[in-house]
Amino acid sequence: MKHSFLLLFVLFFLIGRSQQSLKIDYSIPSNWALTSDNYPASFQKMIKGSVQDSVDVFYVYPTLLLDKENPRWNIDIDDSVFREKIINSPIKFQASAWANAGKLYAPFYRQAHIRAYSNLENGGRDSLLVAYNDVRAAFIYYLEHFNKGRGIILAGHSQGSTHLSLLLKEFFDGKELQKQLVAAYIPGIGFERNEFQTIPLMIQKDQTGGFVTWNTHKKKLDQRTAKWHLGKAVINPVTWDTTSFAARQFHQGFLFSNEKMYVHSFNTHLKNGVVWISTPHFPYRYLAFTMDNYHVGDVNLFWEDIRQNAILRSTSYLQKK
Repeated sequence: MKHSFLLLFVLFFLIGRSQQSLKIDYSIPSNWALTSDNYPASFQKMIKGSVQDSVDVFYVYPTLLLDKENPRWNIDIDDSVFREKIINSPIKFQASAWANAGKLYAPFYRQAHIRAYSNLENGGRDSLLVAYNDVRAAFIYYLEHFNKGRGIILAGHSQGSTHLSLLLKEFFDGKELQKQLVAAYIPGIGFERNEFQTIPLMIQKDQTGGFVTWNTHKKKLDQRTAKWHLGKAVINPVTWDTTSFAARQFHQGFLFSNEKMYVHSFNTHLKNGVVWISTPHFPYRYLAFTMDNYHVGDVNLFWEDIRQNAILRSTSYLQKK
């Protein structure tokens, strides 16, 4: 992890695009976890109020292939076990945060095993290329068949943010499509503030046309464990600016696995490219003490904050048109 993952990804993306075998056909509805006319019941009940129909959200879920004993480099999109995990975990508890901001689209893709990040030269590069090429193919199909000129929010987490950053470079950065970019929410991966040539880090809550990113850690965690993120681009996902500290009363709410919302749960503190939070105040607080970091909660810890901000940015974008 001494090198910037993104720079490596860009390199092997440019030299490896030809390695696209067994392309996924995204004209087949079952190859999508979400399309605007096909929301699973468990997802529909997470939507609060009306949906902005002049903006789309293209969501890419994070890594679920984590078992060290699993020899696979990529998940087959027809794997029923992982399909269920995807629908009932990141789709339900992450993608739902953007559901009011626009029509949601989320492709199934052959995501890479977590080991790919630390084994780029020994299979990881090819594994991540397979995953990105799926996301890329889905995005092209989305543009050609679903978008119809609407504004676009890109939303993801972790590996999902990795792939979205490459979409930003290939399709938006200095390109005509940039005019349709409402915002890119790409937490869970370390990015430089000047990662993109013409797409800025947004530091105002109603700003559009840029990206926001953050990585969440325990307030009292030894900073050596977060060294990969130190000095990277970051905003406070409670205030949506670079405010160094925000007290608990400003936190709008995180969505727990029991589907309940807990508001005013923790303080947020920006330092050295990381969002440090205090131990969350909620009935299952003891669980927080067992976690080494809060990476898994980068989205649902700020679920209501994201929901409100995405609506604000969608509205701001449409007012500027």
